[in-house]
Amino acid sequence: MPSYVLSCCSTADVTREWLDDRDIKYLYFNYYLNGEMCKDDFGATNSPAELYAKMLAGAEAKTSQISAGDYMAHFEQYLSQGLDVVHLTLSSGISGTYNSACAARDQLAEKYPNHHVYVVDSLAASSGYGLLMDRLAGLRDSGMGAAELAAWAEEHKGEVQHWFFSSDLTFFIRGGRISKAAGLVGGMLKICPLMDVAPDGSLAVKEKIRTKAKAINRVVEKMVELAEGGRDYSGKCFISQSECLADAQEVARRIEETFPKLDGKVEIFPIGATIGVHTGPGTVATFFWGQRRA
Repeated sequence: MPSYVLSCCSTADVTREWLDDRDIKYLYFNYYLNGEMCKDDFGATNSPAELYAKMLAGAEAKTSQISAGDYMAHFEQYLSQGLDVVHLTLSSGISGTYNSACAARDQLAEKYPNHHVYVVDSLAASSGYGLLMDRLAGLRDSGMGAAELAAWAEEHKGEVQHWFFSSDLTFFIRGGRISKAAGLVGGMLKICPLMDVAPDGSLAVKEKIRTKAKAINRVVEKMVELAEGGRDYSGKCFISQSECLADAQEVARRIEETFPKLDGKVEIFPIGATIGVHTGPGTVATFFWGQRRA
């Protein structure tokens, strides 16, 4: 048995059952709807459909990062048992939670001098963060130690490719990521922006593609271009989606046709509340291992 726990936040956008099955510990992000704090708890408080319906009806939605105090409580429950912790945070390019986790680690260091908390900025988001956790759980299960695992994560995290497109620009406009004028024109022309996560962990619009069908084609093309081994890619592929399951299933079908050596079926997960508050419905995100992001 390893002498440490592997940990992440609910923004890895997998499911509670998936994390429990992989023996990955986790803690919840928070978000606010009309001033009321809710847990980003894999849809238990508000299912994705309920969340987006409330947002479309005008509810004010804001996200809130995990506090240093919450991280301290999370880490200490394992340190007090004599276990080290390897914790990966949501990308620092999206949230300040990495700094909170580091502050918690530093405050606990004096109390637990013989045990360690390794905090890694995943530079990843949504199920790309989940895909990274999947690889780390496998390495842990193969016998890799805590310090080595944290070092491996630091070295290889930039190899998780993230490609998003959205057919509904409402909340990208509302959040200021797309101007109202550009959003109006984009809606009229059925523009689906293609986005990725940049090397610094921030979200970047890469292409403006007209029609959803072409956006789906482009995602598959990017995977052929960037995946380890190209069409011979033999790793896993995760997809997350915000209330557009049919679109995600079409992307998955195309990927499974194009990559015959894929490790199992494409796994599709719902986008959680923290990311979903910013995307709204209509977003499909595809994640795979490939070239280091540049």
